[in-house]
Amino acid sequence: MFTSEAANLGQLITGPTAQNLIRVFFLQERLKSVAAGIDFKSRQVHVIGGGIMGGDIAAWCALKGQRVTLQDREAKFLTQAIKRAHKLFQRKLKSKRLVQAAMDRLMPDPRGYGVKHADVVVEAIYEDLEAKQTLFRDLESKVGPDTLLATNTSSIPLESIGEALENPERLIGLHFFNPVAKMQLIEVVSGRVTDPLLMQKGAAFSRSIDRLPLPARSSPGFLVNRILMPYLLEAIELLGEGVPGPLIDNAATRFGMPMGPVELADRVGLDICLAVANKLAPVFNLEVPEQLHVMVDQKQLGVKTGAGFYRYEKGKAIKENLDSQFHAPNDLADRMIFRLLNEAVACLREHVVEDEDLLDAGIIFGTGFAPFRGGPMHYIHSGGLTRMRQRLNELEQLHGDQFHPDSGWTNLSGA
Repeated sequence: MFTSEAANLGQLITGPTAQNLIRVFFLQERLKSVAAGIDFKSRQVHVIGGGIMGGDIAAWCALKGQRVTLQDREAKFLTQAIKRAHKLFQRKLKSKRLVQAAMDRLMPDPRGYGVKHADVVVEAIYEDLEAKQTLFRDLESKVGPDTLLATNTSSIPLESIGEALENPERLIGLHFFNPVAKMQLIEVVSGRVTDPLLMQKGAAFSRSIDRLPLPARSSPGFLVNRILMPYLLEAIELLGEGVPGPLIDNAATRFGMPMGPVELADRVGLDICLAVANKLAPVFNLEVPEQLHVMVDQKQLGVKTGAGFYRYEKGKAIKENLDSQFHAPNDLADRMIFRLLNEAVACLREHVVEDEDLLDAGIIFGTGFAPFRGGPMHYIHSGGLTRMRQRLNELEQLHGDQFHPDSGWTNLSGA
């Protein structure tokens, strides 16, 4: 037994799964080091937008010791945000004294008085360019000269928002992911004119609230949403072809994703998926499935309405029983994963992030991409560039232009 244990342990340690997980550890350490040596300490944060995203950002910052003011025009959103924050504090802190201290650090601020005292201002309103421009135009005249101005936009380029500012170099992106309390990554986004020092401050702020900063260049969808969207759209396309949702989700989870794309779309909100897809589609030649438009028009938005691709009871998906006679296509997982891989190669070609390691780190910590596979780019290299590109060509011949290999494949080392 001792001999067997020694032999098996040696195989486990040197095997690809363990080595890839060790790689993920070092990717995490690299993200932590992005803010190393940067002297920026925030004491007060002002968040604008009391919806799910803004309210949860404010709650997380308060949990991590920041004084936070939360602004919204509608009192009902502030009330709901404070209730959610209290539940978070109770779950994380346990002690009544610590919970109360965190509640004391989080202040509803419907009139926005906290803006002039804030070290960091985070805009988290709805995804509308004109509304964001109007807000930042007003903010610029109110904040202090050293205040960090940040937007939580998930898809609008910083250059477009910055057109409203007299000093657009002040604007950075701090893109949190939902649910804020669980997702470790923050995309720290720079536009063409963003002051590099402010990017460093954004990274330092991310670390101060125990999050992993990923430096990314401003482009539609940035890194994570850009790469995730074709994967989600291919899953919806498969639904339209008659493949049951549970089969699609099972194929993704067997690959190693933490949740299937169909349920993920429901949890993100189909209206949000459609809004992001509509912004990215004309830029990246994506085809948005008609089914997504129909379901949003019918207010079947996913978990928040109780019905989307699945029905939901108390937040739990009710999935149909699979027909034992139905045979899933052999390329089910490949169709979704290779859309994701091809977009990852495109992002690398466009220098949305600095290198392959940062891209892998962003997709692992931003989407939960199977950590034991080491990240999308590492997975491509592990599979062999020639073989992986050949598989993409096969999928293009079988299913269409959405699988056409990006020109960046020829630039990959070993191609």
